[in-house]
Amino acid sequence: MSSESIRTAPATAGPGRRTVVAAVGAAGLTCALTACSSNDGTSDAAGSGKAADGGSSVLASTSDIPEGGGKIFGGAGVVVTQPTAGTFKAFSSTCTHQGCAVGSVADGVITCPCHNSQFSAADGSVKRGPATEPLPAKKITVSGDSIKLA
Repeated sequence: MSSESIRTAPATAGPGRRTVVAAVGAAGLTCALTACSSNDGTSDAAGSGKAADGGSSVLASTSDIPEGGGKIFGGAGVVVTQPTAGTFKAFSSTCTHQGCAVGSVADGVITCPCHNSQFSAADGSVKRGPATEPLPAKKITVSGDSIKLA
């Protein structure tokens, strides 16, 4: 068999880089918009924090929110923090840089996984960019051990 008789199959072109990037971006946006999961790995997409009659319902128990940390409630679009013992704060869970959902809360810092912007768990202010605007505060009420989104 001579080298002239060996044929190789033509290379098939896969999807282009732009197609792959667009698909991944769309999947990420879908996840952010539907709140795939909270920072503890449990799904809360249906947990809007609102009762069926339009009134507030319990978002969390105070014991669910660690001191110096917090919990993200993607379905409600809010992150609740406890910067100091017994003090609870709430902010939008949407990063002010490019609209990604924040991904974690630890050691007094709320972090966005998209570009690593960091915000204060005490007041939502920017601790590290690229975000330049603070996370908007959300109104919550604490009654006994229940936290409600107002």
